[in-house]
Amino acid sequence: MFHYFKFNQEEFMQHYHARSNIETSFHMIKSKFGNSIKSKKWIAQQNELLAKVLCHNIVVVIHEMYELKIKTDF
Repeated sequence: MFHYFKFNQEEFMQHYHARSNIETSFHMIKSKFGNSIKSKKWIAQQNELLAKVLCHNIVVVIHEMYELKIKTDF
């Protein structure tokens, strides 16, 4: 991997930053909504996780609306 990094830095960094963005999103979701899933059944666990991701996305959109002063019309 070191040789790949050394000789293909640009391509390596594109993949690395994609991974770091995903890890950052997971950290934000866990810190905001908790580290565990409370549901017992598999489908309920999936739904709970998807709800956390949806809520995270809504929070990020609202934050950017106020940060960038974007006017919205829903």
